[in-house]
Amino acid sequence: MAARTLYTAGITGVGMSFPEKRLTNADLEKLVETNDEWIVERTGIKERRIVEAGVGSSFHGAKAAEQALEHAGVKAEDVDLIIVPTVTPDMLFPATACIIQDMIGAKKAWGFDLEGACSGFIFALQNARAQIEAGHAEKVLVIGSEVMSSIVDYTDRNTCILFGDGAGAVVVERVDEARGGIIDAINRVDGSGGKFLYMKAGGSLKPASPETLAAGEHFIYQEGRDVYKFAVRGMANITAEIVERNNFTGKDVDLFVPHQANIRIIEAAQRRVGLQDSQVGLTIDRFGNTTSATIPSTLRVAYDDGRLKEGSLVVLCAFGAGFTWGSTLLRWTAP
Repeated sequence: MAARTLYTAGITGVGMSFPEKRLTNADLEKLVETNDEWIVERTGIKERRIVEAGVGSSFHGAKAAEQALEHAGVKAEDVDLIIVPTVTPDMLFPATACIIQDMIGAKKAWGFDLEGACSGFIFALQNARAQIEAGHAEKVLVIGSEVMSSIVDYTDRNTCILFGDGAGAVVVERVDEARGGIIDAINRVDGSGGKFLYMKAGGSLKPASPETLAAGEHFIYQEGRDVYKFAVRGMANITAEIVERNNFTGKDVDLFVPHQANIRIIEAAQRRVGLQDSQVGLTIDRFGNTTSATIPSTLRVAYDDGRLKEGSLVVLCAFGAGFTWGSTLLRWTAP
């Protein structure tokens, strides 16, 4: 039996889409006891985007996907697979991937949603890579799209200052190994951390009821200090691990794109690998934490700013509820 060819997967297109409506720190001062200086110092966030009523994750997810396809020079009808990492799907079923497939006209694509919280994009990217390397797909859309405002309690200052709405997408394709592509990935979970960041009701364990609604159990619940402690260690260590095990140092990294959750967590990972500010992609100030959308949208901003060139060494890293965390190392492959 002949050996199966192992293909190389690379990102060839990036896209993003955000609502026009901005929720600034000054706006939040009118809702909860907080202020701009406190928010910026502790999180790095100045504003976040919020969708209009009646807009689900599929709307901006489809727009981000279309921009990524255009960037890659790929037609929607040629897409084989759509993966949508999200914690705020339009509905429990059908999958938001199915809804977006119809919206963009990707008629031959199959797809599914993936729930990895803030690590969702990293996890989905590894799924896309595996499909391409195994020869099961040639063109995959990975679309991180969130309407976090739908599960945020705007009377809880510990969470409402953090999250925003928006979408980011990438096209993952077969690429010539000589050009680069995805080099390595590390993904981990620790379910013992689930109690520190979760939504208490709305699933099969505790279905929606008048009582759960009255108790506010359909909003994000977070024990911030515990999450921060684990996130700092998790993101810093896994970033260093993927760089070192591939025989690189911080000086070799052209762009570090971390999940945009908290500027202090990002800076801890940056210091662990010895990166300069010029090597780090940041969008947290303008978009806040958009969960699965932060990494692909930050990649798009970096591309628009001219920071991604053919062959650039890029490190992606995330940490999220679960606990989940992961990192990806790749060489940028321009379309």
